[in-house]
Amino acid sequence: MATNKVAIVTGGGTGIGRAAALALQGDGWDVVVAGRRKDELDKAVGMAKAGGGRMLAVATDVTKQDQVKRLFAETKTSFGRLDFLFNNAGMGLPAGPMEDIPLEKWQGVVDLNLTACFMCAQEAIRMFKEQKPQGGRIVNNGSISAHVPRPMSVAYTATKHAITGLTKCIALDGRPFNIACGQLDVGNADTSMGGRMKAGVPQPRGDIMPEPVFDVVHCGSAIRYMASLPLDTNVFSLNIKATNMPFEGRG
Repeated sequence: MATNKVAIVTGGGTGIGRAAALALQGDGWDVVVAGRRKDELDKAVGMAKAGGGRMLAVATDVTKQDQVKRLFAETKTSFGRLDFLFNNAGMGLPAGPMEDIPLEKWQGVVDLNLTACFMCAQEAIRMFKEQKPQGGRIVNNGSISAHVPRPMSVAYTATKHAITGLTKCIALDGRPFNIACGQLDVGNADTSMGGRMKAGVPQPRGDIMPEPVFDVVHCGSAIRYMASLPLDTNVFSLNIKATNMPFEGRG
């Protein structure tokens, strides 16, 4: 069932990243899962489907350029090429007034949600340009917050809006090199991060309200579809959300 295609998924040990990695692996992709927690990466590898592609766990702090370079070098050494990067690793801060956010906390979100995606994209693009056949695809995790903010979420929202700009630039600048780039914007997947919505989260009108969530496996299905397309076809933006999540009327 091997496809002879190779993917890197950051934040691949849990949540959306793990769902995406397992969906690709089940389709025969060789998948490198990257993240800071080796134990979680190993758990993801242990969930690989029989008859699918190979999986490799590479412990990586994607905010560190030397570790990012090592991740892509190990991928090339192990599998010879790269066809797909899912820039998925990200974080937020506890809700609170923006004037109370320490600068180092703000910078930490920028480093992971934006700069790490830029550094990973750089390394992927270098590989895409050099390999034969030339080209590849990048999908960035933008989040619903790439469109509209939740109350008191300035660091997360600002970086996710910036991801949209990064996606557009990669898509534009990658055209001459057979490089496609799209964005997956997720709303309320039932993960350790998104699952908190079930307990109730602040709404723009000032109250706390539980919000519906959906099974994260569908995020994996979305990534599998986006990654499966030929490079002359691109899903530029895909929004997947819990049907009754208050998005269309948020704010």
